[in-house]
Amino acid sequence: MAQIRVRFAPSPTGSLHIGGVRTALFNWLFARKHNGVFVLRLEDTDLERNLQEAETGIMSSLRWLGLNWDEGPDTGGLFGPYRQSERNDIYRSEAYRLLENGAAYQCYCTPEELALQREEARQKGLMPRYDGRCRHLDDKARREREAGGIRPTLRVRVPLEGVTVVHDLIKGDVEFENKTLDDFIIMKSNGLPTYNFACVVDDNLMRITHVIRAEEHLSNTPKQIFLYQALGYRPPVFAHVPMILAPDRSKLSKRHGATAVEEFLFDGFFPEALVNYLALLGWSPGDEREMMTAEEVTSAFSLEAISRHAAIYDTKKLTWLNARYLNTFELERVVKDVLPFFQAHGFIKTTVDDQAYSYIRSVVEVVRSRVHTLVELADASSYFFMDGFSYDEKGVKKFFARPGVAGLLERGREALAGTHPFDLSTVEQAYRDLITEFGVPGGALIHPTRLALSGKTMGPGLFDIMVTLGKEKCLERLDRAVRWINTNCGL
Repeated sequence: MAQIRVRFAPSPTGSLHIGGVRTALFNWLFARKHNGVFVLRLEDTDLERNLQEAETGIMSSLRWLGLNWDEGPDTGGLFGPYRQSERNDIYRSEAYRLLENGAAYQCYCTPEELALQREEARQKGLMPRYDGRCRHLDDKARREREAGGIRPTLRVRVPLEGVTVVHDLIKGDVEFENKTLDDFIIMKSNGLPTYNFACVVDDNLMRITHVIRAEEHLSNTPKQIFLYQALGYRPPVFAHVPMILAPDRSKLSKRHGATAVEEFLFDGFFPEALVNYLALLGWSPGDEREMMTAEEVTSAFSLEAISRHAAIYDTKKLTWLNARYLNTFELERVVKDVLPFFQAHGFIKTTVDDQAYSYIRSVVEVVRSRVHTLVELADASSYFFMDGFSYDEKGVKKFFARPGVAGLLERGREALAGTHPFDLSTVEQAYRDLITEFGVPGGALIHPTRLALSGKTMGPGLFDIMVTLGKEKCLERLDRAVRWINTNCGL
């Protein structure tokens, strides 16, 4: 059996989104499962829409996710170049071959004439399609058109009768009646190839064995099969992956959380969590596993296990999965990844010394079990780094406005001031003793103390907060809270 070779071929006209990266992932998994080759090819023939920043973003997004390619624009390979814009001579040569053997013909219809054809078809209740009027032009007619300054396109002759069957590993056999297809363009009047033509030429010359792509390309496949046959190529194996839909089964859009891959990085998601989630979006390992490493997914992956039905995108599930990674990763990994978010908030300097790192590590260890993303981790850690925070309004009404609360906080301060060593067991015991002495519910002291130390009513355990902040900082914040209560609550 020939070596498995697959490709991911995005157009660099925008950011890489959920659907595209899942296609890349399935290709990558299939290649890695079979010790094959994963090719990155940039289909950049749309000169007006191509963006250099889009190309850079696509490649950096794939690298961030760990979807490394074996051949591509930057790595090279035996079958390059890997940008379609650098392969025009190849396309022209193959197009000329089709013209010579009669499988293609020159079309001199202007955009205005084509628009009129489409409108006439609509008025007759027919599907708009090219009517083939240039299919049988003689040399004289072509010369007259060219004398008028019309630059022709090149169209392929599609069989007028019969059925084309697409053998698909996921969809099964899908039939297309040839009469419903028109003689489609393979070379534009500007000398550039269309998607269907360039795609077929490249897949053949790059020896792609399996084309794994979104089902929206299924309608292109019979056209591509015509080209494989006309060019004398052997078609690859096709596998069209079902769509990803929004929770309401509508077309997925940004309002459903379908953001660019780069935004998941900026929003504090782990690449492992996103890869894990996308792998399970339309594919199953055959058991109940939900948290899987890339290696585990690769080992279990098969195209046959991909569902024939659309997958439903669920940001809540992704966020939940990310939280599991956040809490199971080695602490050092989480600290390393959250540092840029702390720096962006102004919590820490660009350079972190050993003492600062030790404090950050303690903060992350205390806070991470309560959050879902690195952004949430940074937001929830703010009071460990910033002293001038405000107090939660509802918390003030509920805990600071109670009679005698300032006195309770003062006694709590005294208990902490006399605590040695200032560790988890001793500070908790000091507060438990105080609660017993006062004969009050634990919350009567714990809740206002939490608000005093953090400005919040929820978060990590109070005694974890105390030990992480340290004695000096706890005493300062309790003093500040007592002053604030006496000034603003009159108690």
